[in-house]
Amino acid sequence: MGNIVAIVGRPNVGKSTLFNRLMGEFKAIVDDFSGVTRDRHYGKAEWQDKEFVLIDTGGYVHNSTDIFETAIRDQVRIAIEEADVVLFMVDVQVGVTDLDASFANLLRRSKKPVLVVVNKVDTFDKQHDSYEFYSLGFDKMFCISSGSGSGTGELLDEIVSLIPEEDLAITEEEEALPKIAVVGRPNVGKSSLVNSLLGEDRNIVTDIAGTTRDTINSHYNFYGKEFLLVDTAGIRRKKKIEEDIEFYSVMRSLRALENCDVAILVLDAQLGLDQQDLNLVSLAVKNGKGLVILVNKWDLMLNKETNTARNYEMEIKEKLKPFDDVPIIFTSAIEKQRIHRAVEIAMQVYENRTRRITTSKLNEFIEKVIDAYPPPSIKGKFVTIKYVTQLPGRSPKFAFFCNLPQYVSDSYKRYLENKMREEYDFTGVPITIYFRKK
Repeated sequence: MGNIVAIVGRPNVGKSTLFNRLMGEFKAIVDDFSGVTRDRHYGKAEWQDKEFVLIDTGGYVHNSTDIFETAIRDQVRIAIEEADVVLFMVDVQVGVTDLDASFANLLRRSKKPVLVVVNKVDTFDKQHDSYEFYSLGFDKMFCISSGSGSGTGELLDEIVSLIPEEDLAITEEEEALPKIAVVGRPNVGKSSLVNSLLGEDRNIVTDIAGTTRDTINSHYNFYGKEFLLVDTAGIRRKKKIEEDIEFYSVMRSLRALENCDVAILVLDAQLGLDQQDLNLVSLAVKNGKGLVILVNKWDLMLNKETNTARNYEMEIKEKLKPFDDVPIIFTSAIEKQRIHRAVEIAMQVYENRTRRITTSKLNEFIEKVIDAYPPPSIKGKFVTIKYVTQLPGRSPKFAFFCNLPQYVSDSYKRYLENKMREEYDFTGVPITIYFRKK
């Protein structure tokens, strides 16, 4: 289930420093994904075997220099609506400001757990000064220094204690059905895609109240395909928040990504695959989710001589490397027929993701692959791989048992992964390979 933790607070209290520390220090599993810049504002963090998505809302307030009260208010409102835990950051050196107080008023009205994080507490005196923040009306307060990292351990312990264990309340019926989410940036055509799916024949859509208050999962059953569409486009249009629509859309997509089996990432053909999209891809890969890319508004590109679908597809795959075994479909939401193709392919990817391979078959195949090209020796050390097995789980994970796991190079891992992809069709699905000591 998605566990989203949002950091809110007025500008310059140290939100991004805290974000970077929580993401970076504690073996957060966000490694550099090709093309990902340092200025991203969300990512996956892990503490005590629990994972959560951390969001620094500060990155989304436009014109934060002349603190637009309204922009900040919107940002907090969105965070409250979409997050499961809110970290409210304040600065001990400045004390309680009017802006802090107005943040507190908004946060108190929400039913979400709020942790007050008092930053820049690096001496005993400052610890003393921090008590004034109790006046904001929250009982849980943590004194930290996001610069040096002191106090962040206790804060993380508290965050993970608030993250629910796997939610088992999902009905059997819902659990059994593939969940497909449509994600992407604002205005790329997500809504028209979802609407043309929904608009087919109203009586085949039954609303199942989703796992979160906000997600409505529509149950589909047509053309012999049965699945749940995890709605992210927010078909119930909220009053559009012009300033922060980008942030809102990102929050929605993150929530949907966490809750689905397969994500259909919608791109605008004219804008191509950009940084935000790569961040979503990165998160899908981290979470072992299936992925299909839908290039929308393709009709607007066709008059340009050089833009053949093939060239365009190669450009996208170049950016996706190393995970480039992803189906790419070209469509315009106006032409309905390709949309059903997208659903068919998404269902195929779902099948690929749930594929199990028996240990005997797998070993028979891998033996040939290793014979054809054994692991290269490193520093005179020879790696011998004894056997391989598929691990239980929702996405394909394989454990290779060998004598010297630390000497297996990344390029050899990729070789094994590519061979497995060719043999077993894992198109659209990230594969995880572990090397373990026999």
